Amino acid sequence: MIFLNASTLAIVRIGEAQADLVEEVVPLARGELRILRPRDSEALLDEEAFEHEEFLPYWAELWPSGATLARDVSNRALRGARTLELGCGLALPSMAAALAGGRVLATDWSPDAMHMVTRNAERSGARLETLVCDWARPEPLLERAPWDLVLAADVLYERRNVEMLGELLPRLVDTRGEILLADPGRVTAEAFLERAEERFDLRTTSHGPVMIHRLRLRG
Repeated sequence: MIFLNASTLAIVRIGEAQADLVEEVVPLARGELRILRPRDSEALLDEEAFEHEEFLPYWAELWPSGATLARDVSNRALRGARTLELGCGLALPSMAAALAGGRVLATDWSPDAMHMVTRNAERSGARLETLVCDWARPEPLLERAPWDLVLAADVLYERRNVEMLGELLPRLVDTRGEILLADPGRVTAEAFLERAEERFDLRTTSHGPVMIHRLRLRG
């Protein structure tokens, strides 16, 4: 469950646009996260960026899969586990992992997302790193592999992400690592999971409308 405080808390400049921020409260297993996000994500649309890479400001929405994965992660005692989040957006799972004791790197293609993650992490007392990173150029992530835990929430919203993640994920972990992928049942996720089962052991749990797929690389 997510509670919205719809009052405007600040006006900030994000990219070339101005955005007013609202606060959302996300309950976790232990405590809660108070997340600032732009009130209107469509106001952040950059036509030039969309024409070049079809980039849309998905990061500015607080998606149910992110909140669900954050609650799941907050139940863990990570004890310094090296944790990576892919396509983090507002990075609820990253912050939950950091508060659970993980050493976390939150990544997204959007510099604006990273700005908001840093701000929200400071408000929540979550210590983490951020990195602007494109999956097509994942060298900074691979240099630090293998990761103990890889997180991703609702990242299979486009068909092109199926192939990119299918290639990237096996390179990020070894047989000791775990990947947690939260998804609301997108058709593209089904295609990804069919491909993933060729290399991973897969277990899925249902959390209302969101599924969490747990992947471990086979030896």
